[in-house]
Amino acid sequence: MARDIPTDNLEDAGRSASTGAASYAFLDQALWKQFREAASPAEFARAWLALQCRFIDSAACGVVVLGEPEVGPFAPAACWPEQEAVGAELSAAAERAMAERRGVVLGPGEQSASGGNSCVAWPLFVDERLFGVVAVSLTSASPNVRNVMRQLQWGAAWIEVLLRREQSRGDELQRERTTTAFDMVAAVLEQERFQGACNAVVTELAMRLDCDPVSIGFLTRGRIVVKGISHAAQFGRRMNLIRDIATAMDEAVDQQAVVLYPAREDWKYRVTRAHTELAGAHQAGAILTIPLHSRGRVFGALTFERAPGKTFDEADVELCDAVASIIGPILDEKRQNDRNIFRKLGNSAWVQLRRLLGPRYFGRKLATAIVVAVVAFFALVTGDYRVTSPAVLEGRVQRTIVAPFDGYLATQHVRAGEIVQAGQLLATLDDRDLALERIRWSTERRQHLTEYDQALAKQERAESNIISAQIEQAEAQVALLDEQLSRTRIQAPFDGIIVSGDLSQSVGVALERGQELFKIAPLHQYRLILEVDESDIGNIQPGQEGRLRLASLPELSMAYVVERITPVAEQEEGRNYFRVESELHESSERLRPGMEGIAKTRVEDRLLIRIWTEKLVDWLRLTLWKWMP
Repeated sequence: MARDIPTDNLEDAGRSASTGAASYAFLDQALWKQFREAASPAEFARAWLALQCRFIDSAACGVVVLGEPEVGPFAPAACWPEQEAVGAELSAAAERAMAERRGVVLGPGEQSASGGNSCVAWPLFVDERLFGVVAVSLTSASPNVRNVMRQLQWGAAWIEVLLRREQSRGDELQRERTTTAFDMVAAVLEQERFQGACNAVVTELAMRLDCDPVSIGFLTRGRIVVKGISHAAQFGRRMNLIRDIATAMDEAVDQQAVVLYPAREDWKYRVTRAHTELAGAHQAGAILTIPLHSRGRVFGALTFERAPGKTFDEADVELCDAVASIIGPILDEKRQNDRNIFRKLGNSAWVQLRRLLGPRYFGRKLATAIVVAVVAFFALVTGDYRVTSPAVLEGRVQRTIVAPFDGYLATQHVRAGEIVQAGQLLATLDDRDLALERIRWSTERRQHLTEYDQALAKQERAESNIISAQIEQAEAQVALLDEQLSRTRIQAPFDGIIVSGDLSQSVGVALERGQELFKIAPLHQYRLILEVDESDIGNIQPGQEGRLRLASLPELSMAYVVERITPVAEQEEGRNYFRVESELHESSERLRPGMEGIAKTRVEDRLLIRIWTEKLVDWLRLTLWKWMP
């Protein structure tokens, strides 16, 4: 891909390297423009060579040879004139300059039996590494060759700065790849569990590589099982997506090769049937699957997907492959450790039991005695059992202000959190269409009145009755439009605070009838809503008391009493809870509707061990009930 090459720094470098650089201003303006606007290294080299040869009056032709530093291969990057082929004398001078790593001058006939022009060549170095050479052929009537060599040496500073810039970009790309790979290693090592490591890797890769989603799977009984999808900790219900991704991973693992869809023209042939089906079923623009290797075997795969219009270039494939090669063995090790964790725990428990009951190991026996004493303490000591739940403060009366009809928002005057008075203007809707419609119906009414008068004059009773009905219809439409125009001014129904609604960024947008605009609640009239988990709702009864602390007022503890329990469960953020309405015993001027906090409702006195382990015991009961035959 062509890149714009900034020539400002190159120009400064050339001027600092050559006292005669100011003479470039007198050269052909077209060449100078081509030089400054070069979009690639090859174009830059052609423009630079043309300027150099124009500056050397006796120059017959020239060539710039570039390649990989030190190792090559080296090939002509620019020739002048562009239609001319590189002659044998010029090639010999360039090869000799690179071989001897110094500037050379070949006289006429020195490399050719038939004679020829003089050739001057100067190697191009960056950090003492050979990147190429520039060579110029001179006419037989050339001036002092020393001046020509000096000119090439000075002018070579421009090419050297360009090569240094390109080398810096390549090093930066390599550093970026290395940084990404080590960041992935850090993300894996940070997680103690295998599943957490999988989730961390796919999420980090999705954010860094602009992919959605990134999936990882592992071989289990000869088939791939997907263990992680980016930004989805739980994906059990997305069975179609999981199945298609697993099939695509199986396709890459069976071939033990990287699979890219759609494949580029220079890409090696791979079977991509499953990838094609995955892309078609889930609207993916490009899919890349890389097998994971460890200890000489394939044990899983990584699948990267991008949205339509985006593809994977060669750099992306190399980066993904490098990341997979580095994190693959680490993930495999974590997987093995997690798979055998229960056997390891059993072996460790048996060893500790033998040491506890056997001779020596006094420290373990002492620790066991301490544990027994702690258990006895918890079996006797009681404490207040309180149900902890999220709580939100609501207005006891809450009014929702909605759009009265389909239209457009013209202005807004308040935002959430502001205190308003009854009748205060909150927002206005665009009434231009309604006004025009009213004018139309008014005009039509006047027209019908004229027709009615004419019908009466002609004593056409039937016609006058029809026109009279049309007049009534027009008047009804005008009255309806007047009512709608009055509703374009949205006003506060009572004194209160705006609980929700910020239309400052929505002026001019279309509104639908019934769309919520604001919520208003009166001040100093609140009710407390407890979101009690379904596992704790059995402990809550009306009349129980508790204490509340709000996130915005953590220093203030307020008492409340339970009034009513909503008998219908609600779901939010993966949990079921019941709404429990409570009344605050005290109030504060600092309270506002919508504040959230933590409420603790006192139930009774219970043993500390029961308080701390009740959740675990309930979970074990459900689990045993689930698996018991």
